[in-house]
Amino acid sequence: MLIRRVDEDDWPIVRDVRLRALRESPDAFGASLAREERFTEAHWRMRLRTSPTWVAVDDDGAGRGLVSLVPEPGSPEDDRHVVSLWVAPESRRRGLGWSLLDTVVRAGAEEGARTVSLWVLDDNAEAVDLYVRAGFTRTGEKHVLPRDPSRTEERYERPASPGGLVG
Repeated sequence: MLIRRVDEDDWPIVRDVRLRALRESPDAFGASLAREERFTEAHWRMRLRTSPTWVAVDDDGAGRGLVSLVPEPGSPEDDRHVVSLWVAPESRRRGLGWSLLDTVVRAGAEEGARTVSLWVLDDNAEAVDLYVRAGFTRTGEKHVLPRDPSRTEERYERPASPGGLVG
């Protein structure tokens, strides 16, 4: 499996992986499939120009995972925020989620970030387990999911490290 940073010309694979993620794991994200299916090429390109994104591809070039790293509005300037982390079901439990997280923790440090943070739904136990094992800790900051007020998500963070998850 190869993890590579993509640019705006890679928008078709990013679109395909992201839409698959929303189809197969709709409850794991704050976004909706219906909304993102309406995005045009211009929108996908703009997203990739403004958000560093990595895709995991197998030997056949099929996308098996995705992650982006952004400055989150309202967060400290020296924080980078993990968004859209997803691994295809057939590739889970093989360390790919860990590798994608390691990639963004390193990238955050390279950008001068002091911390890397993310939001995770309280009822997403698998994701919480991965993030805690990767050194993320709860901040206690929570909010209701806008598209489903019966669910909440919590912010987690960890120090950015040029050594990745072990550094």
